[in-house]
Amino acid sequence: MRALISVYDKTGIIETAKALAELGWDIVSSGGTATTLTKPMSM
Repeated sequence: MRALISVYDKTGIIETAKALAELGWDIVSSGGTATTLTKPMSM
């Protein structure tokens, strides 16, 4: 299964994408959303 994620307001998108990935979904995302999902998280 694949989920296409493309959002303007990226609040909470990392948690949502992680939850989908844990359920076995492949994540496909567009420009800015892809950048948000792939950049290293600062702790």
